[in-house]
Amino acid sequence: MNIQENKNNRIVNSIHGSIWVLLLLIIARISKDNIGELDFTIIIYTIISLISFVIFWFFRVRYISLFALQNINREFSSPKKRTTSPFHSYYETSVVKSRRKADDAPRKQEEPESKKEITSIPYLEEVFLDFDSNILERAPIQTISVLSYFATSLFEKNNVNDVLWDIVENCIAHLHLEDCVIYMLDKEKEYLIQKAAFGNKNNGEKKIVSPIKIKVGDGIVGAVAKSKNYLRIDDLRTNDTYIVDDVSRLSELSVPIFIDGAIVGILDSEHSERDYFTDDHVFLFHLIAKLTEKKLKQICSNNTSCRITDDNIYYKELEFLMREAKIYQDPQLGLDSVAKKLKISSNYLSQLVNKLTGKNFADYINTFRVEDAKAKLRNHNFINYTIIGIALESGFNSKSTFYSAFKKLTGISPSDYRKNG
Repeated sequence: MNIQENKNNRIVNSIHGSIWVLLLLIIARISKDNIGELDFTIIIYTIISLISFVIFWFFRVRYISLFALQNINREFSSPKKRTTSPFHSYYETSVVKSRRKADDAPRKQEEPESKKEITSIPYLEEVFLDFDSNILERAPIQTISVLSYFATSLFEKNNVNDVLWDIVENCIAHLHLEDCVIYMLDKEKEYLIQKAAFGNKNNGEKKIVSPIKIKVGDGIVGAVAKSKNYLRIDDLRTNDTYIVDDVSRLSELSVPIFIDGAIVGILDSEHSERDYFTDDHVFLFHLIAKLTEKKLKQICSNNTSCRITDDNIYYKELEFLMREAKIYQDPQLGLDSVAKKLKISSNYLSQLVNKLTGKNFADYINTFRVEDAKAKLRNHNFINYTIIGIALESGFNSKSTFYSAFKKLTGISPSDYRKNG
């Protein structure tokens, strides 16, 4: 209810109260005086009050009816809010974003590189080029973030087994699936063999418990391998070809993995809920399959060294966080927490820092902390600070670590630097 409606209600209630007070006064007068002694004025007042009372109730009922009708009209004319699952609808989000494209266009030039450049993310440039030209518009930042983590997590993997296990583990962790299995074709291309799995098939040692073989053409996975097209089954109870693996489930999504157009495997997931897999899952599974293809091709061609340059988007973000946001001042800062901020794997971040700075991650962070401490040791505003106080202000959490890092990078102790500064 808005302010005007509240105001109207107060006015109506005031009139209502006034009429009731007037009626009560008239009744009191009637009870006090003899009916035969009532003068003509009181009779007129009584008649006018009763008429006013009737008119008032007529308009009050009409007002309430109109107000209720307006509310109903507003409710039915306004679009309903659609509830979504915890897995965001990337397609719907992108549609909303495209509608705002014209309004946001002037601001895009002013924005920093908040959205990652696809060309700076390993493997993603080639993946997106294989899809239609609208892929970026249909893929909001959530999708890019998921794919970025997958790509950087695969970065240091140099054998097929590690790649496949990394894919299924990340599918479970980031897509919140119950089950994920990768099948690979045998040499004769007659059977699909389980090579990596997460769920009941996994014993925690990157080894499948009771792996099964499925002949090409059999079951849902075999049908995908034969047709080379993905399948999404919303209710497995209605599918006679369904092959039960560890436990029987209700829905399944199977997407082919190719290398240069030839099918080499299947990315498969089952779920205990009916109608679980959405268009978003299909979209992401295809992109993950493409990432898998790129990495497998890289391994097969023995090209395991990837080029890292200082224009890497993650390195730029890291430098911004250090120099502008000064996150190094947090004494709890570590490799895992920074990797989480950048939405990349910790192994990739470690390689990134080592390759571009020649330092390990701890020395890289301490470089910024020492430079910060040096500035404070020369600053008269910190003249009353103890050396350990300055160390804590700069992000170090102990005196020994500070003195060790300071002397390693400057060649002298903090106290000598302060005296000579």
